[in-house]
Amino acid sequence: MTVKLYFLRHGETTYSQQGGYCGNLDPELTENGLKMAEQFAQSYQNFTWTAAFVSPMKRTIATAKPLSDLVGLEMQFREGLKEIAYGEWEGKLPETVNENYHDDYVRWLTDPGWNAPTGGEKGIDIARRSSQIIQEIEERYPSGNILIVSHKATIRIMLCGLLGIDIGRFRDRIAMPTAAVSIVELSSRGPLLHTLADRCHLDETLRSSIGT
Repeated sequence: MTVKLYFLRHGETTYSQQGGYCGNLDPELTENGLKMAEQFAQSYQNFTWTAAFVSPMKRTIATAKPLSDLVGLEMQFREGLKEIAYGEWEGKLPETVNENYHDDYVRWLTDPGWNAPTGGEKGIDIARRSSQIIQEIEERYPSGNILIVSHKATIRIMLCGLLGIDIGRFRDRIAMPTAAVSIVELSSRGPLLHTLADRCHLDETLRSSIGT
């Protein structure tokens, strides 16, 4: 018996449209974002779900809600699944950050694992807090399908941790568009990646919306 983790990034927000750093800001999903959540639910409603772990942000809750409502799955909220805190960069575009926080920005781009956005979190900080969720799942659930609804950077960091990729390379090695699903199986042989950033559950119009 094995556990399969289904990592789902939240649907589209205005920040994912524009490419700004959202972090701990708490925007709602756009109309397209709500459609993404509904289409995910329709595609995955026939799976047998064991549990759902969700970041306690509006955009992740709204993404998990359609499936949760369809199959009667309780959302378990975990602070450890929240997005990286971008500190003073939150709400700003990369061009503005580069102009106003140039040295910090360059250090972060070089190694975001060990360098934080100005006043924000390092990649290793996210790795520590999110790994506690994986540990909880392994301890509580010996088998089953587990949904994890989280954010772009957090999911990429979690995948790096599971797959043995340097945390400092999470921005360079893994793409994670809005409403993408990644599947990792946990077994006696360790984590096995089955699917990375899949969006086949979305219609063609929504798939064309990459979402940063």
